[in-house]
Amino acid sequence: MDIKQIQNIIRDFENSNITNLEIELDNFKIKLNKSDVKQISQIKHVENVPVSENLGYHVKSPLVGTFYAAKSPQDEPFVRSGQKVNKGDTLCIIEAMKIMNEITAPVAGEIETIKLKNGDPIGFEDVILTIK
Repeated sequence: MDIKQIQNIIRDFENSNITNLEIELDNFKIKLNKSDVKQISQIKHVENVPVSENLGYHVKSPLVGTFYAAKSPQDEPFVRSGQKVNKGDTLCIIEAMKIMNEITAPVAGEIETIKLKNGDPIGFEDVILTIK
């Protein structure tokens, strides 16, 4: 399986209604998992009402890989603590299997804390940052 096939599988998975996918071929295995639908509906509910100051949204990694705060070492980070973000803004990149995956803000708010440093390894559902 080449990188283009893997990218197509990931793209098709993201655009589908499937929440879990596991493929195993010869010595290759890939597992994909989307966020829990209940969690997404709760996020949408929170967006429509005032959010308490001490209520923060934990942005979790959807995959295992390496955290990057910017597109390249010379570039400024996508976000910093205290910065305001809109839903859909790029927060970081997670590299997995040589594929750069942009992670976007699921909610609007202010970056409260960033839990990782550039180049840190990250696991599935590890907290990347908190938005308040």
